[in-house]
Amino acid sequence: MKLRKLSAATALMATGALVLSGCTPGGGNGDADGEGNGDSNGSTDAMSAEGQQFTTEPEDTGKADTDLETMDDEISVSIGETEFISYNGFTPETYSTYNSVVVNRVLEGFGYWGTDNVWYANEDFGSYEVISEDPFTVEYTIGEDVSWSDGTPVTVADYVLDWAYQNAELTNADGDPLFNGISQTYGERVLEGPQGDPEGKTFTIEYTEPYADWEILVGSALPAHVVAEQSDMELDELVTAVREADTEALEPAAEFWNEGWFTDPGTLPDEELMPVTGPYKIDNWQAGESLTVSANEEYWGTGPGTDRIVFRFVNDGQHVQALENGDLNIARPQATVDTRGQLERLEDQFVLHEGEAATWEHLDFNFNDGAFSESLELREAFAMCVPRQQIVSNLIEPVNPEASVLNARESLSFDENYEEIVSESYDGAYDEVDVEGAREIVEAEDAVGTEVRIGYAGPNPRRTDTVAEIKASCDEAGFEIIDEGGEDFFAPGGALETGDYEVALFAWAGSGQIVSGQNIYSTDRPQNYGGYSNETVDDLFNQLATTEDADEQQEIIVGIEQELWADLFGIPLYVHPQLSGSDITISNVRDTASQDQIVWNAEQWQRAE
Repeated sequence: MKLRKLSAATALMATGALVLSGCTPGGGNGDADGEGNGDSNGSTDAMSAEGQQFTTEPEDTGKADTDLETMDDEISVSIGETEFISYNGFTPETYSTYNSVVVNRVLEGFGYWGTDNVWYANEDFGSYEVISEDPFTVEYTIGEDVSWSDGTPVTVADYVLDWAYQNAELTNADGDPLFNGISQTYGERVLEGPQGDPEGKTFTIEYTEPYADWEILVGSALPAHVVAEQSDMELDELVTAVREADTEALEPAAEFWNEGWFTDPGTLPDEELMPVTGPYKIDNWQAGESLTVSANEEYWGTGPGTDRIVFRFVNDGQHVQALENGDLNIARPQATVDTRGQLERLEDQFVLHEGEAATWEHLDFNFNDGAFSESLELREAFAMCVPRQQIVSNLIEPVNPEASVLNARESLSFDENYEEIVSESYDGAYDEVDVEGAREIVEAEDAVGTEVRIGYAGPNPRRTDTVAEIKASCDEAGFEIIDEGGEDFFAPGGALETGDYEVALFAWAGSGQIVSGQNIYSTDRPQNYGGYSNETVDDLFNQLATTEDADEQQEIIVGIEQELWADLFGIPLYVHPQLSGSDITISNVRDTASQDQIVWNAEQWQRAE
């Protein structure tokens, strides 16, 4: 039997770059390595199925209307060893690929990203349509049968709360947002929130002006009735408080939303606090080992293809061995030449899925504090000594011979418009390593011996090797590079959150969003961890958000890239190669370049009888 190779579709929309899906990166290839998700909302990845024995071809990009018979079975999968965090996956601390692969199985919404990085409406959940161009207004209708697993209907009230947590105008006495949400875009673009009967199924949202990413702004929601009950409020009182911006009345609700679903690892909140709308519910969490989701018996739609999915927290360096031992059925190890060889050796047992992910590696400076916060000259010296081509040649080309150094942030190297954007925004200043020139700057700045702590989520061999390559070069330029990789770098209270680093090494995992970087590069945005601020960048992203013309969008993106290069926000490195392996007895497994990657349609995995 020959090894079957399935490639992930990697074409992004010509006008789109990334939808950044989370940001508590960890250790492997994607948000497993520290990929984050940005300004996306809701359950952005969902299902797709077709037959058995991997009959689905790469051009089949979205869900198939396949009736699945739930089998009394379980499938084990791992995308890395990073621990699950919370049922509330919409805070800056939890909006990561590691957390989202679970949350997206239990919370369903109005759409999902297909294997082609195109957004598909989830017509089983509901529908939406533009009902007015001026003012730009969209009407949403939730399916009549769509309900929470505790029997409570999903209603407009849930989506009023969904808007509230993204509304930075709802503030506490100190002027800080009440809700610790990952994004503020919804509240900025839609001033009045969803309009409609709170107990009904239809609502409208009216934008202040047209918004390029309107179709993905509303996704899944958290249960408003649970938040109300835990805040000693009636549901209508919660909705009224949101609509009247009664922040004093909302404080208990915001406190529960921010903290009530967070527990110690291995301890789940009470089941009644975690009703679900998706085909699975969370039912078991073994700290440091696994989290299990099981079929939601009250699911309003087509049931899942298998009864239980076990997400195991396995170091990606052990994935292939775990597959061979039967401890895992599906895994997404870090893409290395050794991994490829190991999977190919198992050709009679496993399918190799390969391609390029919409995930890109980068080094980000800390603008809040430290050596690089005030000195553009030192940032330039560091960029001059980082051996980007050597890193790609040694670590990425053995897996993907076509790999190249990435020279943009809002367009990836396989995008149709990438070369044109780079030619107009980047002058090649950091293509070649210039250790002597870098040392001259370091000496002129009286900064010889400056410690540069590079933080990342570890253990991660590829990132460890990356830091070693940088150290060998940049120490010669007068810096002292320190490897600060560790398990808690991206964890709540870790070095990224506290600003205890000079450079962060991680990746963003994306999808086809147009205004992908606004949540990362604009002033005071939730995912702008390094504290970068540039009024021109802020303005350009606002222009991009309200522009529908593809040529104008590209021109604006060029301007954004020019500013980010001039300021040296950070240093892009490369697009991630992608490898996954799946047991040959499991059908409907397909990889995708977008955020959830191999797990995106786990609801439709099914083991052959």
